[in-house]
Amino acid sequence: MTCEFTLGRSLGIVATAAWLAVPAWGQDTYPSKAITVVVPFPPGGVADIVARPAADAMSRYLKQPVVIENKPGAGGGIGMGYVAKAKPDGYTLLLALSSISILPEADKVTGRAPLYALDQFVPIARLTADPTVLAVRADSPWKTLQEFLADAKRRPGAITYGSSGNYGTMHMPMEMFAERAGIKLLHVPYTGGGPAVVGLLGGNVDAISTGPSTVIQHVKAGKVRVLASWGDKRLASMPDVPTLSESGVDAVFFQWSALFAPAGTPAPVLAKLHEAARAVTCDQAFVTALAAVETPVQYLDAPEMQRFWEADARKLGEAVRRVGKLE
Repeated sequence: MTCEFTLGRSLGIVATAAWLAVPAWGQDTYPSKAITVVVPFPPGGVADIVARPAADAMSRYLKQPVVIENKPGAGGGIGMGYVAKAKPDGYTLLLALSSISILPEADKVTGRAPLYALDQFVPIARLTADPTVLAVRADSPWKTLQEFLADAKRRPGAITYGSSGNYGTMHMPMEMFAERAGIKLLHVPYTGGGPAVVGLLGGNVDAISTGPSTVIQHVKAGKVRVLASWGDKRLASMPDVPTLSESGVDAVFFQWSALFAPAGTPAPVLAKLHEAARAVTCDQAFVTALAAVETPVQYLDAPEMQRFWEADARKLGEAVRRVGKLE
């Protein structure tokens, strides 16, 4: 990573924008107190695995405590809605997954009042982007994707899979997979990714689609087997695992993580947060923590993330509308 060069250029851009936008804020001492990063899922899932080392790195850079607050519920909607309505002062942030784009569309499909709208957030930076993987217990009868598919076709609706909740980032890829593969699976929603992994390990569900970081240690321990990934190419950490696409199932899905602030956060505060997010990706402890779960940093700064997010939200919205209302 060329952190030094990119950081310097990035800071120059955001600092200039901040001074032009609100010069009076330039003398402010933000942050002058602890910052809360809301993770809208229970501990143990992808968002939590990224958020905790990121918060530690941000606190070192900003010289203030950065604390994680888990606010699970409604597939992440409770925590995201909380941040959407928070005071836009830079002291309440959100570490979200790609499900941030899914839930408002799902609310429309189901006729519920949305807990938030996408324009209530501004992106600070994307930190990671991993394709989900199809994981089963190591003692399961399926050693290959082909065996899994053949069994699913023989026994429609008999194979169960866990998720972090309806329309979440563990649910939607499995729906895409099942639809493209012509199979029927039984969905068992949990309150978050961590509990879904526990459900898999405990034998309560047969499979999950999740970020590699949540299962890689269980794979190494011989408890979990990965049959395929939703990537556009094979994962460097799992070179023997085929993609669904190369196995004849046209399904691609990336579970990304990014930092967001409430819309209306002052430009100089955002500038400081942009600096901090870039510093996180250059922080050796953060990089090492993600490397331990074989998750590479996939950084996008705010303008690039905004463009990426808009395109990704369109694709995920279309997927939700295809799935339709769930009973």
